[in-house]
Parts: sequence; C-alpha cells; structure tokens
Amino acid sequence: HWGYWPWQYAVKKESVTIVPQGEIALIVAADGGSIPPERILAKIIDCDNFQDARKFLTNGGEKGRQLGFLTAGTYRINTALFKVITVANAAANDMKPESLYIHEISPDKVGIVTTLDGTSMPAGEIAGPIIPGHDNFQNGQKFIDGGGQRGLQEQVLLSGSWNLNPWLVNIEQVKMTEIPIGYVGVVVSFVGKAQEDVSGASFTHGNLVKPGHKGVWVDPLYPGKHPLNTRVMTVELIPTTNIVLNFTTRISGEHGYDSNLTALKLLSFDGFTFDLEVFQIIHIAAMDAPKVISRLGSMQNVVDQVLRPIIGNYFRNSAQEYTILDFLTARSERQVEATQYVKSALQAYDVHAVDSLIGLITPPPELMQTLTDRKIAEEQKKTFEVQQMAQNQRQELVRATSMADIQDRMVTSEQNVQIAELNSQAEIKKATGEAESTKLKALAEAEGIRATGNAKAETYREGVEALGEHGYTAMQLMQIIGDRNVRLIPDVLVNGSGGNNSLVDGLLTMLLWNQNQNGHLNLPSPTNSMGDNGEPAQSLQVDGHQVILPPKNQN
Repeated sequence: HWGYWPWQYAVKKESVTIVPQGEIALIVAADGGSIPPERILAKIIDCDNFQDARKFLTNGGEKGRQLGFLTAGTYRINTALFKVITVANAAANDMKPESLYIHEISPDKVGIVTTLDGTSMPAGEIAGPIIPGHDNFQNGQKFIDGGGQRGLQEQVLLSGSWNLNPWLVNIEQVKMTEIPIGYVGVVVSFVGKAQEDVSGASFTHGNLVKPGHKGVWVDPLYPGKHPLNTRVMTVELIPTTNIVLNFTTRISGEHGYDSNLTALKLLSFDGFTFDLEVFQIIHIAAMDAPKVISRLGSMQNVVDQVLRPIIGNYFRNSAQEYTILDFLTARSERQVEATQYVKSALQAYDVHAVDSLIGLITPPPELMQTLTDRKIAEEQKKTFEVQQMAQNQRQELVRATSMADIQDRMVTSEQNVQIAELNSQAEIKKATGEAESTKLKALAEAEGIRATGNAKAETYREGVEALGEHGYTAMQLMQIIGDRNVRLIPDVLVNGSGGNNSLVDGLLTMLLWNQNQNGHLNLPSPTNSMGDNGEPAQSLQVDGHQVILPPKNQN
C-alpha cells in the first residue's frame, strides 16, 4: 500500500471468508473490552458483520465469544482480530460441526428452547417469560436487551429453518401435543402471568385461569395438534364420549381407567356374602373438563377417588336392606335405584352418570344349590300342570269330537226327515195334480164326445130329413165301404164245375193274376207228399198255403 513505510508495516494476505448456504459461522474476538460478569457472550457491535475491525474496537467491542454470528455469504474478515469458526474447522475448535448448520424444526414438532445467556431467573420460576422482538431467538442482542433470562424458555420454536447461535440457545425437538377425537385437553400451566380466577363464586374447589396464566386453563384444547411447551405445562386428556367403568376383573376398558376396579363384595340382609359386578357409564362435557381437573387433578383420580367410593358405598348399604333373593329376582329395581342415586351423587363433581348396570351376581354355592332344587321342583310342578291341562284338553277334544259326530248324524236325520216330508208333499201334490188333470181331461173328452155326438146327430137329422131314412142309411154304408176299402167283387173268381180240375184252374188263375201284379211269373216247384188215401201226391206252396195236386191219371 502506498503511504506506508515498509520498515513500519508488514502485509499478510488472507483469503476471504466464505460461509456456505445452510451454515453459520461463529466469531471469537482477540481484542476489545472485557465481558461483564453477568454475561457470557460479548455484545453485538455495529461493525459491518465484523468486516470493520476499527469500528468494532472504537464502538466498544468486547473480547471473547461473540453473540453475533455470520450467516451465508462472503466476508472480508481481519483474521488477526477475529477467529472465524465454520463447519470446516469446527472440530479443531472443540465444536460439533452439526451445531453450525441452520436449525430445522420438523412440521409435526416444536423446538423447546434453553438459553445459555441472559439475566438470572427469579426464584420460584421454572422458565423465562416470552420476550418480544428477538425474531425467535435469531437476534440474541434484542433478547438480552429485552430482559431475556437464562434457562428454559416459555416460548417455543415452530416448524421452519432458524439461524441460531449455538453459544446462546440449545434446541430440543418434541412432538406436538395431539388431542385425539373424542377427547379434550385440559392445560395445567406452571408458568405465565399470576393467577386470576375466572371460575366464579359458585365453583369453590379450585381456580380456573385464562390461557397465558399459571394454573388450569378455563378453555380446553379440542381435537387436533397443538404446539405446546410440554416442559412448562401438562395436558390432561379427558374423554368426552361415554366411557364404561367395569367393576369386575373379567373385563377392562381400553382406556385403562378401571384397571384397579374389582367386583363388589357385599353382605345381604339375611347374612349371605356375595359378589356383585357393576358397570357404570359416565360422561364429562367438554366445558366441564377443566372443573373436573381443577377439583381432582386427573381422570384416574375421578375413578379412584370419586366413582369407586360412591358406587361401592351405595351397594354395600343397599345390600344390607335386601335379601340376596331380592338382588336375584328384582335386580332391575335395584338397578333403577342405583342409577338414580349415582346420578345425583356425581352431579356435585361435574360428572354426568348415564347409567348404572348390575352385572353378574355370584351367591354362595350352598344357596345356589337350594335355589336350583327349588326351581327344578317348581318347573316339574309346572310340567305336571301343563300335562294335566293337556289331558283335560284332550278329553274336551274327544268329547267335542263325539258331539260333533252325533251332531252330524242328527243334522243328517233331520235333513232326511225334511226331505221325506218334502217328497211326500211333492207326491201328494203330484197325485192331486194328476187327479185334477185326469178329471179335467175326462171332462174335456166327455164334453168333446158330447159336442161330436150332438154335431153328428144334427148331421144325421138333417141327412134323414133330406134323403129319407133308407136313402141316408144306404149313403152312409157306401161311404163307410169306400173309406175302409171294402171289396165287394173278388179279383179272382173261381167257379167250380164239379170236376177235379176246378181247383187247379183256380190256382192257375191266381198265379197269372200275381204275375200281372208283380210283372213276372214265379211258379213254385211241386213237392211230393202223401195224399189222404195213402197214395202219392204233389203239392205247391202258394202265398204261404199248401195246395195238393190231384194224381195225373184222374180227370
């Protein structure tokens, strides 16, 4: 450099300082003022990111580890005054290389911050308060100037990338607080503003505060993921669905609240001891959950310190007022009584009792044997009664069947009698009708004959008057002969002359006449026979008549 005498100054060339992307570099100053005893890191000086050494020294820069640091970039640093610690030389400077990378917070996690510098934390506090304006601990000087305290911090870092000085803060990543479906989360905070009770005068079993104050928050957390600092507050999960608490060793709910519950051992009024299983269904409203936690501390305490004593005490007192048979035969009534009592008792604890159910009842074996024998005898008696009833019904059925058969025959007989009566009446009416019909026919025929006779008589009278008695009679005879085809003259006249051949001549004449009537001649053949005198003779069959011919030697 011009203007400087070589014998006064020596120039040493150094490479520029490069901080890669995703990394930071820490600075240690070799000169400057002393760090006050209440701090462990030197304050940040406006010196162009340690590139102006004169300005650093003249503005009150302090010797030692610096609160400020370098982010990604290229810097001209006076290495005689400042030592730059990067990932490349971290091991040589007793640093872990991974601490010089940008800090990444996963999406489902939060960063719990512990600061290594700042003022001392007051007595009674477990975490430093939230300091505004330091850009999530990336500006350490503003955190110190704002009164930041050394130690665990109430504020958490959310998901993202953060440039953090590892000499100032340590980060622990934890999962977000998850509230499952069917639950609410009641926050119990150990840090924050002073308690200011907002529960009201009616609630006298604890205090409820607004979020940001110490104590039980009045507003519960609903299902989802919440970025809470679980180092300074706890979250009690309260089921808002109906849950069943089993007072038995046979069954246990998935929630596990009833893992310490067993069947109740009771003493009855008649001096018998027996085991009784009870199933209690409860429900806690979301807005009542903070009251329950403020009063009892946890859901398990609700079961152990409230439900178990209330239910156990009620059934022990109730058992001494009833015999064991009352529990066996009237369990539904005992169950209704228990439901009403438990519901009333739990209202004082902001717990709603949905139902109280009686499960398995286990009497002594000797009593069970007696009950079994009695029950068998009762069932046998019922069986005999049913059998007797069946026999009686069978007899009634036989009697009814017989009566039905007799009734059928009686009905048939009655019907036959009625049919016979109807038939006889029909026959009488038929005979009367036929008689009347015959009488009427006779009268009609007589009247007809009378009319015909009168007409004929009138006709005869008029004929006689016209023709005379003999003339009219002759005319009537001729009319009758004509009407009846009476032949007065024969078709064939055989007149015998006293000879033997007259019969033959008559026969021949009939045959010729028959031929003329039929159109052909059909002469029968003669047959031989014996005559009246014992001599041989011939005969003919003519129209069914046998005609004996005379011997040929006779004339």
